[in-house]
Amino acid sequence: MFAIDLEQKQYKTYILSDQIGQSRLEVVPERGGIITSWQIRGKEMLYLDAERFANPELTVRGGIPILFPICGNLPDNTYTYQGQSYTLKQHGFARDLPWEVTDRVTQDGASLTLVLNSNDQTRAVYPFDFQLIFTYRLQGNSLEIRQRYANHSAEAMPFSTGLHPYFQVFDKTQLQFEIPSNQFQNQRDKSVQSFSGQFDFDLDEIDASFWQLSGQSAAVADLGQRTRLKLDYAPIYSTLVFWTVKGKDFYCLEPWSAPRNALNTGDRLTHLASGETLETVVQLTADF
Repeated sequence: MFAIDLEQKQYKTYILSDQIGQSRLEVVPERGGIITSWQIRGKEMLYLDAERFANPELTVRGGIPILFPICGNLPDNTYTYQGQSYTLKQHGFARDLPWEVTDRVTQDGASLTLVLNSNDQTRAVYPFDFQLIFTYRLQGNSLEIRQRYANHSAEAMPFSTGLHPYFQVFDKTQLQFEIPSNQFQNQRDKSVQSFSGQFDFDLDEIDASFWQLSGQSAAVADLGQRTRLKLDYAPIYSTLVFWTVKGKDFYCLEPWSAPRNALNTGDRLTHLASGETLETVVQLTADF
């Protein structure tokens, strides 16, 4: 049996549940359309910094923020389009703006559909008309994030998109990685390093970009919590980013469609033609 309930917390929070699968999802549309909680059999899969989340002046650290129209940061937060400079902060604006709920479905799963349309605020930093439609679908141990990007501009729309899930972990030394690449770029010093399935968690920060992906899935086993998270992503996602900070109970494994600064360099940047749409999907599955 599937259900969708609405609770008024600090923000209106939609709660999707699968009673038979004993899973639960919380979504806060007005805070960037973000997923803030994903529980399976009472176990919380996501990390959330509740203090930052409570402050609307701060970006959220936790849950699953949406990255659009860029992933990562730009030099001096600036890009140039048709000879004009624009300022766009790290990861774009979709994670900060309110989204609108347009559909709820409780048949064969619990699904919530949210929409973000371009407006004067977005056009000031990104001169394109667009519509983003995200559908979160919960069924058993699986969370599907289906996305639709529409370009309503008169010209092609360049963008990159991604997700920034924060997974909860209490002992990072118990993590085992299956990432379809044998090297990554260390974003701290731009060096390219080989990868054999492990990271050095004694470092203050790990920020690793995997660009040469040989497949459309990755997984992380947490031996301490006896869980395995599998991430399946559509071919548009050219980059996987692993990020964590020492002393914090999270790690991030992020599918990006393009690397940092793609809006300036054009590297793997998507150009969506006028009037066209793009559909893509990311699926998370937890095994115990």
